[in-house]
Amino acid sequence: MSGSSKTPRSGPGFSRRSFLKGSGAAMAATAIVTGAEEALVADDNTVVSGPKEITLNVNGQDRKVTVEPRTSLLEVLRDQLGLTGSKDLQDIYVDGADTVMVDGKATYAGTTFALQVEGKPIRTVESLRDGRNLDPVVTGFVKHDGMQCGYCTPGFVVATRAFLDQNPSATLEEIQKGLGGNICRCGTYDGITKCALELAKGGA
Repeated sequence: MSGSSKTPRSGPGFSRRSFLKGSGAAMAATAIVTGAEEALVADDNTVVSGPKEITLNVNGQDRKVTVEPRTSLLEVLRDQLGLTGSKDLQDIYVDGADTVMVDGKATYAGTTFALQVEGKPIRTVESLRDGRNLDPVVTGFVKHDGMQCGYCTPGFVVATRAFLDQNPSATLEEIQKGLGGNICRCGTYDGITKCALELAKGGA
C-alpha cells in the first residue's frame, strides 16, 4: 500500500516476530541444558563427572565404552565403536542423518547422551545386514531409487525400519507423517515413501 510505514510498533529493531524467534531459541537452549543436567545425575542422585566406563547394548552385543557426561551417542558409535553408518551432518537443510533405533524407536544419536541409553537396546544401520542378507528396507530403497546422494540414506533407512516395525500396515499418509523427522535437500521422498508403502502392503 502506498505510503504505508514498516516501522516496528514496539520501537527500533524490535518486532513481535523477532521476540518469538528469540523465545523459541531460548526454549531450545533450555531443553538442551536440562537434558545435559539430567545426564549428569546418576541413579543415586550423585553428580557424575569425568570419564566413566559404561556398557551399551549395540546391535545385540554389549560393548564397553568410556564416556564423559556430555558425550553423545553418535560420538560413541562413530569414534569408539567404528559404526560410521550414522552420519554427523551439522546442516540446517539436513536432519535425521544420525538416526538410530533405541528401544525400537527412531532416535537422533547426535542429540542423545550416551549415559541416557545405558541398558537400552540400540540398533544402527549396520544391524540391517547379516552377511549377504539385507533387510527388505535396504533392497526397497535400491528398487525405488530412494538412495539420494548417500549421506542421509542410512538415517532414512533406519527411520523407515523403525516406523514399519511399529506400523506394519501403514497408509501413505501415515508414512509421510511418520518419516517427517528426516529431511534432506536431495528430495527423493517419492522413492522412499514408495518403498515404505510397498513393504507395508506386503507386511515386511
